[in-house]
Amino acid sequence: MTKGVMFDFSGTLFRVVSTAEWLAAHTAAAGLGLSTREQAELVDRLEEFGALPGGVPPRRIPAELQQAWDTRDLTPEVHRTAYTGLTRAAEPPAALDVDALYDTHMAPASWRPYPDAAPVLRELRRRGVPVAVVSNIGWDLRPIFRAHGLDELVDSYVLSYEVGAQKPDPAIFEAACARLGLAPADVLMVGDDRTCDGGATALGCGFHPVEHLPVDRRPDALTPLLADLPA
Repeated sequence: MTKGVMFDFSGTLFRVVSTAEWLAAHTAAAGLGLSTREQAELVDRLEEFGALPGGVPPRRIPAELQQAWDTRDLTPEVHRTAYTGLTRAAEPPAALDVDALYDTHMAPASWRPYPDAAPVLRELRRRGVPVAVVSNIGWDLRPIFRAHGLDELVDSYVLSYEVGAQKPDPAIFEAACARLGLAPADVLMVGDDRTCDGGATALGCGFHPVEHLPVDRRPDALTPLLADLPA
């Protein structure tokens, strides 16, 4: 029987804004005047290179960035190097501050919880089921949860850059189970990536997959997991 739950972050509990919204927020704050056409063309190039963390995956990665891309979630420095490099590959205007644009994606306003994230987390807390957030990420996501009022519903954060292991490496799931004080067989992993998140099954964890869809197109993918948990 499941006694604890691990959740992925991006595409599972939260979804980042669109590339267009991300860019628009930065250009507005920076007073960078781009025409509608220039803005749209830059969005297309940024999406080609997957420059927004948690957004559209890159369709191509420059060879000199491949190693940084592969290990981007192990340190904040490599994460920044990978994504600012992808932004530069998109050839933004010289006046655009690439590092400042990168920083914009970490703001709480750049992330939106899925509609059922809060209700499901609250119900798990009511039932006494401990929760860990297990994420491949190169920065501290705790402020996102605090800003959206969900931090008090999470018992532990197990982040790749803090533990030195990326999903699907069993080490990150082992660390999460240990923090929950539960055997892997008693823990359910919930995530949108069947390779990375589904890697928890190698330890004997259960797995509940969800789709990485826009927030308004996925109202209740998390709710069904409650049926398999103790009331």
